[in-house]
Amino acid sequence: MKINAIHHIAIICSDYEASKKFYTNVLGFTIKQEVYRVERQSYKLDLMVAGHYQIELFSFPNPPQRPSRPEACGLRHIAFEVDSVEEIVEKLQNKNIAVEPIRVDEFTGKKFTFIADPDGLPIEFYEK
Repeated sequence: MKINAIHHIAIICSDYEASKKFYTNVLGFTIKQEVYRVERQSYKLDLMVAGHYQIELFSFPNPPQRPSRPEACGLRHIAFEVDSVEEIVEKLQNKNIAVEPIRVDEFTGKKFTFIADPDGLPIEFYEK
């Protein structure tokens, strides 16, 4: 068995328009395709990260809450590689996004920080 790469990350949001705005206007991802699925009362938004299809953003009527903190069992967060954590922090703060203090990975010496999307999903920015 050979796995080539991660194909995509699926995110279910509670407020589609707020999450669409966050992922496109704040994080700068581009829309590949947007579909409304009548039978599921659901949007599916395919987003491109640095020119690669990576995120499916879904809306569903009344999705259940998923614990994210403190360290709940399951998928912890998504992380994006960046050239400069300081640059990302500045740009996010200029858009009124709360950013955790920059930390340094004790094993790699690389800088990283976290924000939360509109539903509280932790998003990490990790320096290249």
